[in-house]
Amino acid sequence: MDDTIRNLIFQAIDQTISADDFEVLQDAIERREDVRAEYLRAINLCESIGEIATESAGDLHGDLHGGPPQRNAAPASVLDDATQWTWQRLAIAAAVLALVGGVAYWFGQSNDADAPQWVDVNQDLLEEPEEALIAGHATLRSAVDLRWSNDSLAFREGDVLPNGVLQFDEGIAEIDFFCGATLIVEGPATLDVESDWSVRVVKGRLRASVPPAARGFIVKAADSEIIDLGTEFAVEVGDDEARVEVIDGEVKLRGGRHDGDHLVTGEREWLKGSQSRPDAFKGLSTLSDVQRRREDAQIQQFEGWKTYSQQLRTDDRLIAYYPIAESDAERVIPNRASSGPELDGILVGPVTRADGRFGAASTALEFDRPGSRVRTRIDGAFDAFTFACWVRIDSLEHRYNSLFMGDGYENGEPHWQLHEDGRLMFSVMVDDTPGAGLGPAEDSRLHRIYFTEPIWDVSKSGKWLHLAAVYDPVARQVNQFVNGEPISSEPITDQFHVKTLRIGTAEIGNWGQPLRNSPWFAVRNLNGAIDELAIFNAALSREEIQTLYEQGKPLGY
Repeated sequence: MDDTIRNLIFQAIDQTISADDFEVLQDAIERREDVRAEYLRAINLCESIGEIATESAGDLHGDLHGGPPQRNAAPASVLDDATQWTWQRLAIAAAVLALVGGVAYWFGQSNDADAPQWVDVNQDLLEEPEEALIAGHATLRSAVDLRWSNDSLAFREGDVLPNGVLQFDEGIAEIDFFCGATLIVEGPATLDVESDWSVRVVKGRLRASVPPAARGFIVKAADSEIIDLGTEFAVEVGDDEARVEVIDGEVKLRGGRHDGDHLVTGEREWLKGSQSRPDAFKGLSTLSDVQRRREDAQIQQFEGWKTYSQQLRTDDRLIAYYPIAESDAERVIPNRASSGPELDGILVGPVTRADGRFGAASTALEFDRPGSRVRTRIDGAFDAFTFACWVRIDSLEHRYNSLFMGDGYENGEPHWQLHEDGRLMFSVMVDDTPGAGLGPAEDSRLHRIYFTEPIWDVSKSGKWLHLAAVYDPVARQVNQFVNGEPISSEPITDQFHVKTLRIGTAEIGNWGQPLRNSPWFAVRNLNGAIDELAIFNAALSREEIQTLYEQGKPLGY
């Protein structure tokens, strides 16, 4: 085995390996028995060194700080020898750790002037990754016909709401605060989210439902605070008036002209202005009203998309089109492009059906277990590629997470996936001859991965995204999009230019590499769902990508 592979193994253990080099190493591990054996040997060595260091540190702690008393204690001279041996073991462990890290560092410096910075092995083994953090106090549970004001931030269903002002001109928003309180707010409305336990109503009317776990939740209106004591109540605030009415339960008023008053079921009070409209809360939306209106709006949105989908499938540039959202077949997702059923997708393994982006009326396919995948075969030669799909990402738990992957990744074949850090990755194999690549491995192959900036983090978990990748050999450009907006554009240089494109056998939502010569395969299933995928033999324009998004977006987008 050459030193370049050993270098990659050490970098992988150090976690300083680049994405491209990791793919080279993974390919070598899958293909070569000697590489697998060397990799396992290196892992075992590293674990053994860590155990030696840990045990020695424990022994030393007991020796120096007086561990529990021992029976038949040894003479002082023997204890001195043991202490000296403990120091020797620690020195040996430290030396070997330094050797492993040093060799990795030396190899990296000698073989790649641009190698990532060396990370101390011992420190890396002991440190845990930082816990993900999100700032916010509530979530937008549902939205019906919501139109955000021009000068306000716009949020979508499922978004975490930070502190600050929410303003919309029309529609209904159902907001769940983290304490457990739920607000149904009718537009036009302006709210100021202050914390998990309080909100100020600047304008609008709302219904607050507060379960026992959220007792003490505060709604501020005019110069008063409405403190829940386990209840459901309504609030309306206008330019010159503000009022509260208890629907069920009890509230306490603090501040203002009714400071200290308690209101119970059926009682109301004006916090500002006069009692000019006794029926102000007539027709105020309930939770069931919102749910019913939302379901009706989803069905209407779904029907609109189905009409557009019927038009889309007549586009003669389509290679294949899988409108999964309307599919109810058990083991097949039909190809609705003119290329016909030979390109149908076959469900393999524990693929599960779930609600699609239009709710319970539509369908999505989930790939959350390693064996889940959809298989297809698309023969022929193509002039360009556009891949577009609607996807819900629950987590990025693997280093690489598949969207659409050619089996053998041979000349002209695509790989479309997401990196664990949230970046989109699109690539086309340029030369699959072993040794043609730029990596240090002797059997590396020539390709270029086009990365975007991170487009996903844990705050987007469970949300539907429209992703698109365009490979244009004529314009020599790779463009990538999220929700109709361009996020990346890179030139295709002469070295990586591919004129004739192919697909062959491929997978949606996974990459099992059925052509491998080993039982081992990379775990790249998407922990999430897909409910529409279109593949074009054309480089779609920015306007066409925007149209795909606008015509297919779910409720609340």
